[in-house]
Amino acid sequence: MKIGVALLALMLALPLGAQAQEASPAEAAAAALDELRAAQGLLEAAKGGRARVAALSETVKAYEAGLSAVRAGLRRAVIRERALTLKLAGQEQEIAALLTVLQARGRVGSPSLFLHPEGALGTARAGMIVSQMTPALNAQADSLRETLLEVSTLRQLQAGAEATLQDGLTGVQEARTALSQAIGDRVDLPRKFSEDPVKTALLIATTDTLAAFAEGLGEISGGPLEASASADIAARKGALPLPVAGRLLRRAGEADAAGITRAGILVATRPRALVSAPMAATIRYQGPLLDFGNVMILEPKAGLLIIFAGLDVVYGRTGEVIAEGAPLGLMGGKDAAVGEILTQVGDGTGSDLSQSLYLEVREDNEPVNPESWFRTDREE
Repeated sequence: MKIGVALLALMLALPLGAQAQEASPAEAAAAALDELRAAQGLLEAAKGGRARVAALSETVKAYEAGLSAVRAGLRRAVIRERALTLKLAGQEQEIAALLTVLQARGRVGSPSLFLHPEGALGTARAGMIVSQMTPALNAQADSLRETLLEVSTLRQLQAGAEATLQDGLTGVQEARTALSQAIGDRVDLPRKFSEDPVKTALLIATTDTLAAFAEGLGEISGGPLEASASADIAARKGALPLPVAGRLLRRAGEADAAGITRAGILVATRPRALVSAPMAATIRYQGPLLDFGNVMILEPKAGLLIIFAGLDVVYGRTGEVIAEGAPLGLMGGKDAAVGEILTQVGDGTGSDLSQSLYLEVREDNEPVNPESWFRTDREE
């Protein structure tokens, strides 16, 4: 620990000057923690608000964004702190020599200590040399002090993140529970049709592909839906947001590990992530289907189907008309514990995109590339 003792002595030996600017990784980590704390303040207001479903949906999204930002911020802080620590370790001998000179200057405050064996002339020359070195020595000492302060700030941020992360994880779980309850209590959504459970069961039993099921949706609702106010969805083609925070894992037509290709895209996302409607639409189907897990099928306008597969929990009822941004359901999996998150960011990863949402778009019963409708450049 020689380097730590030397740097501590260096900080004590030097007078405090202007405050060094905080490094961007530290700023990012601190801002992310503030963002997560702000989400905590939204929860109580959302639970008591008039539009509870919308408010709680935004609260869950705020928590998810805050937790994601904390991961990213802490990851940058860890990488920066390690880089600075390695840099300081490589300068140990240089720091020790600098500290020796500074301590000697501090005791005497004059070059007269450095008496030269050649007499007064040699001493004068030595004094001039030391005087010329002083600005460089001070600059080097200031640089080292700023580096040590940055390391200290980064370590304090990492140490203080645990409590905020735990509060954030508790808060997002509470918000999801409140959201599920609010959706269960919701009775004011308009409905375009009522589902026939017998026809739905027969359709599921007699179809073995997603395409066949989509083609038979008219049997559940009594026919195709008429054009609605959301028919102008075509104007937003190519600009729709992804329904969940994540990143594109597999494009349409790309083979998976088993060599199977599908017409839709696969989005990697975190456990229990909230899936939201990217546009106003009618729910044509929600529930388990084939080997896709829980499926949600939306129809924004006649002839256009948006299919989401792989959810763990689905919200709403078939036939309901939902607004843009309405919650559709939650992904599966389990939230990482605080210790797991800190371990991940400590390893330099900070990511846990272990769940995948399948997204398919069908126009007039034919699959089209979802990237022609959705922006897929978003990463979390």
